Parts: sequence; structure tokens; C-alpha cells
Amino acid sequence: MNHLRNNAASPSAPSHALAGRWLGSTAGLISAGGLAAVLLWGLARLAVSPPPLPRGNTGDSPAPTAAGFRPTVESAKPAPGPPPRGMAWIPGGRFSLGCRDPRGLPYGGKQPMTDARPVHEVTVGGFWIDTTEVTNRQFAAFVEATGYVTVAEKPPRPEDFPGAPPENLVAGSIVFSPPAAPVPLGNHLQWWRYVPGADWRHPLGPDSSIAGHDDFPVVHVSYEDAEAYASWAGKRLPTEAEWEFAARGGLAGSLYPWGNEFRPEGRWMANTWQGRFPVENTAADGFAGIAPVARYPANGYGLFDVSGNVWEWCADWYRPDTYTEQVAGRLPVADPAGPAESFDPQEPGIAKRIQRGGSFLCSEQYCARYIIGTRGKGEVTSGCNHLGFRCVRDLEPSD
Repeated sequence: MNHLRNNAASPSAPSHALAGRWLGSTAGLISAGGLAAVLLWGLARLAVSPPPLPRGNTGDSPAPTAAGFRPTVESAKPAPGPPPRGMAWIPGGRFSLGCRDPRGLPYGGKQPMTDARPVHEVTVGGFWIDTTEVTNRQFAAFVEATGYVTVAEKPPRPEDFPGAPPENLVAGSIVFSPPAAPVPLGNHLQWWRYVPGADWRHPLGPDSSIAGHDDFPVVHVSYEDAEAYASWAGKRLPTEAEWEFAARGGLAGSLYPWGNEFRPEGRWMANTWQGRFPVENTAADGFAGIAPVARYPANGYGLFDVSGNVWEWCADWYRPDTYTEQVAGRLPVADPAGPAESFDPQEPGIAKRIQRGGSFLCSEQYCARYIIGTRGKGEVTSGCNHLGFRCVRDLEPSD
């Protein structure tokens, strides 16, 4: 989970009608509470690459099997040709989807991750996938070619917030803003702030810039922004199963894309949080915030940053019982695309899409979702400064 309350337009209902239902409870607060209430609305919307790691176990502890993981069986079909620029071939095949309960494991965190079980086998076909998260350079090329305007750059519509003062309906997005002193971790509003003028060009607010950050992941992108980019690029967003197959890099049941040891031989393998969350990030891994793409080792398929750095959108609707339904035969396990609609019992009526991979804000203290197999969720119009995406490309019919 990306720690932000999120909802998505249900495929079975007009988005404006859904917005009217779930935003109705906050509209009055916006009218009375000014910027603090707009924050609540925003939260609801919410160089040289190192070589890839080898496939198979990496010499640390064996891949866990007690939780139901079975060996990954890759398809024997070879890549249909040279990879498109910036993409890698994923052969597809059969693998175990999900994660075991990480509590009690080193760096495993305090959350049971129940929505990522039961661990079970699914199959996916072969596909191409971006080796990195989409960068500011790539997204800027899309915007220049199309004139696209992201959700974060558009002011909220008055009809969605009846009675709200016009001065409060300003374009912006959510920015991580650490408190000055330690706080209890039960209320994420203590470290998130709605910042007018924050968007993909201004990731920390209107006075910030992406100048000199061409190779950083683009952030403050909603699901529809990511989908629009993917369509322009002749690609699409990955399904949850495709994303996990690719992220595992051929390893079966490993906790991380590189194996089961968080820091093999003391080496930092991903951009995560070190220090006391949310007040102190010691940047022991080299970065206090988002890192440029491809600064940590790639996995066995040549993919970078599938653990940490920024969350990544997937195409599936979120439900906590998806895996139970797949095991019971009520949802497909061959090229699964998720349920037909979303349901989150923590916020009934607010539909959400899957997010994967965790971010630079994840640690064992609050969010250990850098563990492969864990699941996040977010609403399609949400954007924040630790959320990005990567794309996949289907095979051509001739392939």
C-alpha cells in the first residue's frame, strides 16, 4: 500500500457519479477547513547501469518453500527478436504468485500481508517490459508530442466540491513532508501534505524542478496519466501477475529480486528508508529520496528498481480476496487480469488499482513492501511523489 487513501472510478459506474458519492463526505470539510481539508481530498485522490544479477539462487539461503512456492517453469519460447529500445524479454511460464507472512523475518516488517496469500501457481505468456521505471525524459517527450496535461495539473472541479471556496480548488498533489519530531505511526496525515503546484514537473512543489533529473522516475502520475503514456508509446500497463513474474527474475519464492538476504555481503540492493521513519532518513543506501533509475543491480531478467524507489501502477483492480478466488477457480489463473471490479473493506465504495514494488519510503518500521509478492493499492486519479510506473508491450501477431 502506498500509505495514501485512494479510490478509482469503477468500470461499472460513471466516474463523476462515484466522485460525487465518496467526495461528498469531505466537501463540507473543504469549505470549513481550508487547506487542511484540501489535503484530505488530495490524499483521497491520491548513469552507468550495474550488471544484472544472475538467474537462480544467488548463494544465500535457499528459496523458501514452506509457504507453498514451487519452482518457476519458464516457457521455452525464445525472444521473438531484438528487444525494443529500453525493454527486456520476459519468457513467461508458470510460477508461484504471492508472499509468505514476512513478520519475524529480518526486514520483514509488522504487517502480515494477508491479501498476498494463498501463494498459488499462475501462468503468463511472454512479453516485453521496460527495464526501468518511466523517466522524466521519457514522459516529457510524451507531453511535448501530445500536449497532455496530467491530473495533478488540473484544478479540482467545483461541481465535485459543492460549497468549497474557489481559492481552495487549486491544482496540486501530495508530497512527503517529514514531521519535525518523532510521531506515532498510526496516522499517515502526519507526514503527507497537499502542495498546490506540485506535479510531475515540480515534484516537491512549485519552487522545485526536474532540471538535471532527466533519469529520475516520473512521479505525481495518476493511473490515467500512466495509461495515456503507455497508449502513446504503443504499450500498456502490466497485469499484477506479469509484473511479479518479471520482478522475480526467475527466482522462485525469494523475498527480494536478488534472493533472500536484504543486504548480501553488506551491499545495498534497492532504494529504501534507513533511520527512524518518518523523521530521519540517513541515506545509507546513497539516496535520501528518489534515486535515478538503474543505480542498483538489475534482477535476473535485467530489470532495475522493481523493489523500492517508487511504487508502480499495475492494470488490475484491487481486492483482498483475489488470490482466494483464483485458487477456488472463480478467477482465471492463466494470464490472470484480476477481478472485474474493486473492493477494499478498509474503504468500501472506493475502488482501487494495484500498485507494486514499494518505494524509497518503505522500511521494516512502517512498510516492508519492497518484499516481492506484497501488494499495494491506489485510486486512478491519485498521484504523489513516490509513485511512478513502467510499461509492457505485447507480441506482434507475427510473433
